[in-house]
Amino acid sequence: MANKTIQTNKVFRVSLIVYIAIFVIGIIMCFFGIKLDINFSGGTRITYSYTGDVKEADFDATVKEFIQQDYKLTQNTSLAGDAKTYTINLIGRKALDADVQENVTKALEEKFKDNKIELYDSTSVSPTVAGTFFLKSMVAVILTAVFVVIYVGFRFRKIGGISAALTALCALVFDVLVSFFVCVIFRLQIDSNYIAVVLTLLGYSLNDTIVVYDRVRENNKLYPQLTVGELMDRSISGVISRNIVTTVTTVLAVLTIIVVSELYGLSSLRTFAIPMVFGLLSGCISSMFVAGPLWVLWKNRKAKKEQK
Repeated sequence: MANKTIQTNKVFRVSLIVYIAIFVIGIIMCFFGIKLDINFSGGTRITYSYTGDVKEADFDATVKEFIQQDYKLTQNTSLAGDAKTYTINLIGRKALDADVQENVTKALEEKFKDNKIELYDSTSVSPTVAGTFFLKSMVAVILTAVFVVIYVGFRFRKIGGISAALTALCALVFDVLVSFFVCVIFRLQIDSNYIAVVLTLLGYSLNDTIVVYDRVRENNKLYPQLTVGELMDRSISGVISRNIVTTVTTVLAVLTIIVVSELYGLSSLRTFAIPMVFGLLSGCISSMFVAGPLWVLWKNRKAKKEQK
């Protein structure tokens, strides 16, 4: 047990303020638009690799000759300068015709002969397929959350299975929302990587919460005279060092991914690693200072009802 017992309820109030601030900022940023990948909204993404220097204005002018509808052009360059690409994004629209794509590619190859421009990748998704993919992703997340509730409820039935399960679920919801609003605030694209982030966080945050409840169950046997609040304070004080060390180690590993993605211009890794870092930090906090205090509030309220 730690020498100093943490006042969980006080930390809960501070944590709640921080979470509310993030959620409010995220909601405000949502009004400026949410960047969805073509897998969720439909559309076409075409990427060209090249060498040397290709001015964006010249590249854009060539593309506009064949693509009349609105699109977004993005450029990626690795720190070493040996990997350069231009990506044409048409979001939320029907797939671009193959003939048009072929004409664009030929025009670019002729316009920039000295730059060895080549078609690097081309992906088209219809709005119908995108909607199906989104629905399946949501089903996967919801089913995972349901299994989490069932598992936690069964495992910790001796300390109030339903209360432990639902408060753990609340913590998971906080973590998912944090990762989502981080994508919105940093203007990151919501793509299939985000679903991977969510599913990873569900398992990671749950693991931290289980560690807390395990200690609660253990201390409940050793110190039956403690109140529910004192029991949670003692339990969190005993596991906080372990949770912090585990989280810091994991975050450092993910930060390495961010560094690599920036060095080599791998934007696909960026959309995974950045929300993951904030989700991991949230998971460490929410497992102790959201799920724990909410469980205490639940148990105290239930005790008052039983007394009446």
